[in-house]
Amino acid sequence: METFTEGEETRRDPRRWWALGALVASMLVLGFDTTILNVALPTMAQQLGATTGQQQWMADAYVVVFAALMLPAGLLGDRFGRRRMLVAGLGVFLAGSLLGSLAGGVDAVIAARAVMGVGAALIMPLALSVLPSLFGSDERTKAIGLISAASALGLPLGPILGGWLLDHFWWGSVFLINLPMAAIGIAACVFLLPETRDPASPKVDVLSTALTATGLGALIYAIIEAPERGWGDPLVLGTSAASAVLLTGLVLRERRAARPLLDMALLGRRGFLLNTVAATLVMFVLSGLMFVLPPYLQAVLGNDAFGTGLRLLPMMGGLLVAARGAQPVVARFGARSVVSAGLVVLAFAALLGSRTTVDSGYGFTALWLSITGLGFGFCVVPAMDGALAALPADRAGSGSGLLMTLRQVGGAIGIALLGSLLADAFRDRLDVTGLPAAAAHTAGESVVAAHLVAARAGSAHLAASANASYVHGMTLVLLVCAVASLAAALLAALLLPNAPAVRRTEGEETRPVAPTTADAGQ
Repeated sequence: METFTEGEETRRDPRRWWALGALVASMLVLGFDTTILNVALPTMAQQLGATTGQQQWMADAYVVVFAALMLPAGLLGDRFGRRRMLVAGLGVFLAGSLLGSLAGGVDAVIAARAVMGVGAALIMPLALSVLPSLFGSDERTKAIGLISAASALGLPLGPILGGWLLDHFWWGSVFLINLPMAAIGIAACVFLLPETRDPASPKVDVLSTALTATGLGALIYAIIEAPERGWGDPLVLGTSAASAVLLTGLVLRERRAARPLLDMALLGRRGFLLNTVAATLVMFVLSGLMFVLPPYLQAVLGNDAFGTGLRLLPMMGGLLVAARGAQPVVARFGARSVVSAGLVVLAFAALLGSRTTVDSGYGFTALWLSITGLGFGFCVVPAMDGALAALPADRAGSGSGLLMTLRQVGGAIGIALLGSLLADAFRDRLDVTGLPAAAAHTAGESVVAAHLVAARAGSAHLAASANASYVHGMTLVLLVCAVASLAAALLAALLLPNAPAVRRTEGEETRPVAPTTADAGQ
């Protein structure tokens, strides 16, 4: 495949669609991992004795590392070659998945998830940052839609295959599905993807990277531990204060840097900032929802892991339809209208879901899940396209890294905050009258643990109370999701540019852009 220097038009080489296939394979890997773990958490909670807090860390160890390292990952791609770093990320992800399959306890799973987060941090922004070198502005929305569809396709296939594995093998087998997918992604990138880079990109700032990782880690830790310890606990207050100091130090340091890791100038571009905020709030909603939904399907409705995966399909179906249909709808009505409408649909779906009761059954859940997928797809695809369109050519990697970092921060906070709200509401509502203190404490850790205690005690009342308490907590989570979606819709409708932003470099005329290339021999 030919590659091009900055300023040349993207040529209509038909092999660009094969190159997109390499990126699709990479995104499938991340899609698989996200939902396999969500479906596996109830099973792992039962077999490993994991509390709700530990389950949050198994989910968030990946997301926090993912978010903390995406900014330097984008710079590494700009400096050393985006294809090279993408292949490296897939290799690290493969190694982390192998470690996860061999893990013997909660701590080992959390460590493996953190390693996988390092790989994912390289995969996500670099898969996006090479798009401008492959596609012109007229095709970029379609390309982003296909990548979004690939991520979405991994979401339903992950739970179905993972659920089948959980029903037939040990819990560690859910990590094995990543190994062949990562290997296929590596081969596809090596043979199909052109190398692109920005030789003027700055070195990675180790101190800024450390401030990002520790600041985000302290913030997520405080949010996860607060329901158990209390918001006034000295440890929670201390980590919250430390997070504020570290992240403030990061912002101050980056504002003085000539080529910063956290490029605040990009946030001054209205199209980039507002599209990124919209995409971040959507990830807050979706990540929280995907954390609370599998225990409801599995523990409250009584499905096995495979059945839980199948029952997530309506949301993925809606997402696939929206990802495919976003481009013509945006062309007709404009990005601002589509993003705003998608967020309103997402809010409606959450409000509808908040009407779920213990006796609602799966049919009602399938209805609001389908609407959730439609709303998510119609707002995130044009928002991502608008954010990428606002980036200058020489910041493709670092700008994509900033976009995906903020999205992942939204996802991490969604899991931590909404998971903590759920845990608090569940524990407060659960009726443990008559249980010994140790059993009552165990039952309050999660709905899965409560059902195990109820089975040992032969208490139908405790099982019913656990179901009602969990649905109450899920209702609160969905109401918060609805409010967040409506707030994002209002911001988008008032402030979002309606036409894609035009990429330009300082002092230059508008023109089609492709990042600089390429290693010799490409």
